[in-house]
Amino acid sequence: MAAIHLSFFILLLPLAFPSAFSYETNPQPKKTQVVIEGMVYCQSCDNYGSWSLSKAKPIASAKVSVICKNQRGQVSYYKASETDGNGYFFAELQGFEMSHLLLDHPLQSCLVKLVESPLEGCNVMSNINYGLYGSPLRYENKRFYRKDYDVVIYAAGPLAFRPAHCDAPTNHY
Repeated sequence: MAAIHLSFFILLLPLAFPSAFSYETNPQPKKTQVVIEGMVYCQSCDNYGSWSLSKAKPIASAKVSVICKNQRGQVSYYKASETDGNGYFFAELQGFEMSHLLLDHPLQSCLVKLVESPLEGCNVMSNINYGLYGSPLRYENKRFYRKDYDVVIYAAGPLAFRPAHCDAPTNHY
């Protein structure tokens, strides 16, 4: 008889304490916030014509754009971002959505382009890391886990403007 009462008691427990015994059959997937980071420099005249950034100086308040296109080649997301005092940008892609998990993924669909330099002496766009046509993104294993969402950070290669006028290099043989 005690076994019957115990079984009955176990069956009634979830009714008495529903929150303690609730089982979510369709857990909501966590949202993922996409962020793109990178640096913008002024390339030294010593390296004019190359992709070298030795002696380059970071540019504060430079503008870059993040452009994402869907699998049909249509712009699905656009955001302009500005560098901080150290030439670093951190563009949170608020509202970025993927309709196709592979083709609309940021690594496949998003590029970063140079837009504007505030420096009069260094405002010509260079194609270092494809800054003119769009620098591809890379994943460097940077993630943050929050209670309600995750943050995934992708990086664009360092981009650079260059001075409009550089003296021709002199060859010393």
